Amino acid sequence: MTDSAGTFGAVTTDLDEAPAPDQTANVRTVLVSSLIGTTVEWYDFFLYSTAASVVFDKLFFPSENAFVGTMLSFVTFFVGFLARPIGGVLFGHIGDRIGRKRTLITTMVVMGLSTAAMGVLPTYAQVGVLAPLLLVLLRLFQGLAIGGEWAGAVLMAVEYAPPGKRARYGAWPQLGLALGLGLGTGLFALLGNLLDDDQFLTYGWRIAFGLSLVLVVVGLVIRLKVDETPAFERMRRLQGTARIPFVELLRDRTARRNTILGLLSRWSEGAAFNTWAVFFITYATATLKLPRNTVLVQVMLASVVLALMLLVFGRVADSASPRRLYAIGALIYALSVYPAFVAFQTRNALLVGIVLVLLLGVVHSVLYAPQGTLYAQLAPVRLRYTGMSFVYQFSGIYASGLTPLLVTALLAAGGGTPWLACGYLVLTGIVGAAATLALRKRDLFFSTTR
Repeated sequence: MTDSAGTFGAVTTDLDEAPAPDQTANVRTVLVSSLIGTTVEWYDFFLYSTAASVVFDKLFFPSENAFVGTMLSFVTFFVGFLARPIGGVLFGHIGDRIGRKRTLITTMVVMGLSTAAMGVLPTYAQVGVLAPLLLVLLRLFQGLAIGGEWAGAVLMAVEYAPPGKRARYGAWPQLGLALGLGLGTGLFALLGNLLDDDQFLTYGWRIAFGLSLVLVVVGLVIRLKVDETPAFERMRRLQGTARIPFVELLRDRTARRNTILGLLSRWSEGAAFNTWAVFFITYATATLKLPRNTVLVQVMLASVVLALMLLVFGRVADSASPRRLYAIGALIYALSVYPAFVAFQTRNALLVGIVLVLLLGVVHSVLYAPQGTLYAQLAPVRLRYTGMSFVYQFSGIYASGLTPLLVTALLAAGGGTPWLACGYLVLTGIVGAAATLALRKRDLFFSTTR
């Protein structure tokens, strides 16, 4: 058997082999390591997005025009997404050459130090234009780190998983996004309740960034206990690693086609998450005039529901297949956009909160639970870290990073009404579903069934 696609029967045995009996205990450590690692990374990354919505526009991008300040704040949010594909290719190359474990340790350290440094930055009032420049520089380092983290964490789980359980194992690292978001927004809400506005803007937000160092230490202790994946070790022993994984990825016709379709499929999930978890915070506070802490608590509750539902739909994906479930999730997301914004227009805090929990907590879990395993199927094991990272991180530029900017701009173009923005979001869902369904089963590099 070779690393070329065709039918599942012609695919390598690397993932068709269950972990050896003496690796069972290590599998549990792998799942915990993947979960904590992605939780720390996403806590750091999306802590920035929360701060961009409620703090940075005031401290680093002051403007007499609130719209301009918000847009500038979201521009720096976007900068992190520009760095992510670079980090994806860089750390993907390292991960496919020397292994998943050592790469993940590096990404965690870079992310933790970058986030903690943000917590001690001087403001625009203190040092002028140097403040936003330093913020952008640290955001770039965050982007590089998260660019290499996600794929490695998912691969650690999927490549250790026994046949028939790959999608549910692959869903565990995805919980990190929900938990990281919940920790960040929840901590901001807690600090907002304990401190008045002046205290929160002066030093309260900095506490949340400083705690990143504590989380990183905990994550490193667990991550250092994990062994390299059996799939990578077998590949290195039997085939040898790719010399330049990204070049080989582009040369492999099947992997190249899968990569293009993966990039398009990601548009739906990235746009959905960054609308409900990032743009929504600003929209609910600035346009709907809901209290900031109420909105942060709503996002935190939605993230808790998301974490629970990811485990449920991870199991469903093992039966329905990650490809089919992801396409269904993209279509449900597209159908839910207009009704959601109709409900938001009521400005009823309870109704808005319920709708957000349904959108981010339930609908998004149908998309996000199978995503990691689906993207792991797009490339052979010797190119898998690079392939997954490129699909997820390059698409993050337009699917994730641009979404708050585009939706905010379309909101303004619509005179404050959300219907133009809704049309764009529906389009992303349709494109994502169509691209996912265009992935041919015979071109996937391993099966998720026994």
